[in-house]
Amino acid sequence: ANMLTQLKLAVKSCASTCRYIHLKEMGKPLMLSPRTNKGMAFTLEERQILGLHGLLPPKVETQDIQALRFKKNLGDMANDLVKYIYVMGIQERNEKLFYRVLRDDIERLMPIVYTPTVGLACSQYGQIFRRPKGLFISILDQGHVRSIVENWPEPDVQAVVVTDGERILGLGDLGVYGMGIPVGKLCLYTACAGIKPQMCLPVCIDVGTDNKDLLKDPFYLGLYQKRDRSQRYYDLIDEFMEAITDKYGQGTLIQFEDFGNHNAFTFLKKYREKYCTFNDDIQGTAAVALAGLLSARRVINKPISEHCFLFLGAGEAALGIANLIVMAMKETGVPQEEAQRKIWMFDKDGLLVLRIKFKILILTYKAIHAGAGRLFTREVISAMGTINERPIIFALSNPTTKAECSAEDAYTITEGKCLFASGSPFDPVTLPDGRTFKSGQGNNAYIFPGVALGVISSKSCIIFLNHPQTLAEQVTDKELEEGGLYPHMSNIHEVSIRIAVKVAEFLYSNKMAFQYPEPKNKEEYIRRKLWRTDYESFLPDVYDWPESVTKMTNN
Repeated sequence: ANMLTQLKLAVKSCASTCRYIHLKEMGKPLMLSPRTNKGMAFTLEERQILGLHGLLPPKVETQDIQALRFKKNLGDMANDLVKYIYVMGIQERNEKLFYRVLRDDIERLMPIVYTPTVGLACSQYGQIFRRPKGLFISILDQGHVRSIVENWPEPDVQAVVVTDGERILGLGDLGVYGMGIPVGKLCLYTACAGIKPQMCLPVCIDVGTDNKDLLKDPFYLGLYQKRDRSQRYYDLIDEFMEAITDKYGQGTLIQFEDFGNHNAFTFLKKYREKYCTFNDDIQGTAAVALAGLLSARRVINKPISEHCFLFLGAGEAALGIANLIVMAMKETGVPQEEAQRKIWMFDKDGLLVLRIKFKILILTYKAIHAGAGRLFTREVISAMGTINERPIIFALSNPTTKAECSAEDAYTITEGKCLFASGSPFDPVTLPDGRTFKSGQGNNAYIFPGVALGVISSKSCIIFLNHPQTLAEQVTDKELEEGGLYPHMSNIHEVSIRIAVKVAEFLYSNKMAFQYPEPKNKEEYIRRKLWRTDYESFLPDVYDWPESVTKMTNN
């Protein structure tokens, strides 16, 4: 016992000289931190030397066994919200295990940690609240934002996702309850692209809410006031941007998420030349949608310039997609005005530009003003199937309940002719003739994690989002035959790496990267930087111990 006490003191004294010891705490605090907790996977030696012996049952488990227990428990749960609470609870207790199981089963778990379940979690955020995640900045903190940012314990933040909660998915103004979105997005930064979780910071800007139900909700966690739309709001966002870059550097990536339409476009225009920033709802959605259209081109053998595009709605996503389609047409030699004439924007008030209303527009107008059910009605889908040999139908609204139509409706009504993609996942559809279609999910997670990885790895201040072709190229012929326009979600880790490599190559070739010397093999360089989910030893190898400690252990 006396020797063990001496050994513990020796370990503490030589911590700075040993490669594998990076702990400031001993004993139970190691198990209370998700960053250092390994649960029952602490080895006997670690338990003895780090003051954990007796604080855990005697069995030493592998991470494989822990992951198996996680999957079994999850399989016993029928309710998606309960699954969300359980899964995110693992993140709060054991970070390595959380990302291990998320990566191993990303196809099944992404709909839990992200859309569609994250929308349900946001709407009930006050009821399911367990432990705060991320940084909360309110309008009352104006003038002191930098000091609040200083309170965040991680010193090397390189990616920030921020929301003000005004337009959460298709659910509207959820105020501070919108924090679930930045948390979920940054989970995918790590799970899909291997970015270190300690480099990621979720932020919610609370300036109130216009949601009357929340202002009456005793469990609401934000300010009980109407949304501040005065100049104070814009000054607060300015102060936030300056505080983040002052603290973490001008190259810190800042992703805007679920802001109201007007503010989203305002901030994108205002900050894109000054900060390393992008708006995922505008730019990320556009890149994913265009990638789906490029994949569809392989099926119908028709260039994008020969299509006519009808948009239901004219919000952030629709305008972002429309602008990128026009850019894609211009790159093929189509004049901008001619490209714009192929875009039809249609919202609750009708066409944004007065033109002759052909049949499908009239049907869409009726669907919108009916105010019930899915907006891509049987009549609309049938009309698409009548005027197109292979209609392309994208029901991109989230969560699933907000989708403009279901995969079953799209495939059934068009008799399997359509090429379909959705924002949230749908189950495979089998038609009466036996054909089965697995629809693609136009998920922004195919884009933003890889972009972030490429930008961070290159130490660039420029966001490069012109890579839909990279995503489209990764769709296999088999996936296209099954009806998918995107790679299987199970391959998203490799998809993210390839996008990161393309981003890095572009940044270096255009003198926009500042990581020197320039890596000769950028893929190899990026793969070496990926965060790993396997447990690390908290004890140094015997050859790394100082001679005095080595003698003690030998004795």
